[in-house]
Amino acid sequence: MKLPFPSPAVGLGLVFGWATLSAPAQSEALLDQWIAAQTNLLTWSADAVQTRTLKTLTQPLVSTGKVWMIPPDQFRWELGQPAQTIALRRREELFLVYPRLKRVEKYPLTGHSSGPWHDALALLDASFPRSRADLAAHFQLLSVIQTNGQLQVRLQPKSPSARQFLTEISVRVYTNDFSPAATELIFSDGSSLRNEFTHGVVNRPIEASRFAVTSDTNFTVVEPLGP
Repeated sequence: MKLPFPSPAVGLGLVFGWATLSAPAQSEALLDQWIAAQTNLLTWSADAVQTRTLKTLTQPLVSTGKVWMIPPDQFRWELGQPAQTIALRRREELFLVYPRLKRVEKYPLTGHSSGPWHDALALLDASFPRSRADLAAHFQLLSVIQTNGQLQVRLQPKSPSARQFLTEISVRVYTNDFSPAATELIFSDGSSLRNEFTHGVVNRPIEASRFAVTSDTNFTVVEPLGP
């Protein structure tokens, strides 16, 4: 069963050929423009191609899907056509939905049980930072690089628990509207998870039903982290 991120991590990304900025001041200005643009971002949706590279496999695993997001705390991520796996966040709850199995896993994002999930979701939030302080609270900035109308921001998680499985996250955005172009997670075991986004749409209304878990009463809901 392919997940949109290695459990419990939520993942995004792509490394391309980049030309390093020569002046730190220019890097700072571009970073500020990216963050400032997020305050005007109300919704975002896109098609996605996910590539997972594992050291144990000779060929990468490639899946197509779709993502919808209302920053800062609602998203729906589908993999497969029709969807085989759905990751759904609704504020302080995360759901993993498996339509073929008619199974829903529910994870709370509050209280003492939320630590690993908060670390993982902070990685997704890196694509939509609301302020410099918010970004700095979760990540160490490694570099800011620009080329061919795109900006790449390389980050390292500050959380020790996050660094146990993740060494770096790379976010690539278009400089015309600073919406995501691609992201990549590089894990401590040498594997990586890359997502490339196309047909992105910014600030188009997303119907509330998009964030419903399921209307099928035959689904079984379980809480793996419950008492």
